[in-house]
Amino acid sequence: MKLLLAHRWRLALLLVLAFALLGGCHVLDQQQRRWIFQPQTQAWQGGLYAAEGMEDAWIEFTSQVTGEPVRLHALWHPHPDPEAPLLLYLHGARWGVTGSAPRMRRMQSLGFSVLAVDYRGFGRSTPALPSEALALEDARAAWDWLARHHPGRPRYLFGHSLGAAIAVHLAAEADGVRGLMIENGFTSVADVFSTMRWGWLPVRWLITQRFDAAQHIGRVRAPVLVVHGSEDTLIRPELGRALYERAPGPKRWVLVEGGTHHSTNAIALGHYEEALRDLFGWTR
Repeated sequence: MKLLLAHRWRLALLLVLAFALLGGCHVLDQQQRRWIFQPQTQAWQGGLYAAEGMEDAWIEFTSQVTGEPVRLHALWHPHPDPEAPLLLYLHGARWGVTGSAPRMRRMQSLGFSVLAVDYRGFGRSTPALPSEALALEDARAAWDWLARHHPGRPRYLFGHSLGAAIAVHLAAEADGVRGLMIENGFTSVADVFSTMRWGWLPVRWLITQRFDAAQHIGRVRAPVLVVHGSEDTLIRPELGRALYERAPGPKRWVLVEGGTHHSTNAIALGHYEEALRDLFGWTR
């Protein structure tokens, strides 16, 4: 047993050294960004069908991170009620706003006017390799866009998977957040890695894109709804529960029986309706 453990630690050390020799921290950082975001510029066909009838929106600003001009593409799906509350939808890795169109439609059916934004590097937004800092800046630009174009209306945040970590960070810093909804979220990228096959490797200190939602959620002052599918094998439910435990409250935890990483939203619509009434105080 001792020999086996010694062998595993020697292997771990060799892998850490191999990472360090890939070309330095810059190369490692870029590779992590590709692995974590997996940005796609092509749209999923089913998403294109679901997005029919939604309006294109464009958000332009000069990045404080890079100093360069940015043009973000977003989808706007307004509710028939012109005074409906606003929801900023933040998507996860790989697929952009068109891939999220079915969720957008479901959230609009609850009574929201929904804006979903593509981070830089996704879809038709400014080409760039996404990062945690850039995605947060893009989310904030979309949040401010809602306030400028629809002043006086209550604003809510929704984040799925990787987008949940971005939503938590934004909710901790932005003004005017009436409520935060987290679906299939996690505490940090390092914690997600620890649940995977090679999660025993000591590589936490090499992670540059940390997405440490657990660190930020304690500063959220709005009500928090955390929803997770019981059959999510990509982001395990215990990570969502751990994030919920860190939230100061008022808050609600919903474990959706049978929900996977991609089906939870469709199954949980009734839970969202209850939370809007009981947690967020909707009287609509």
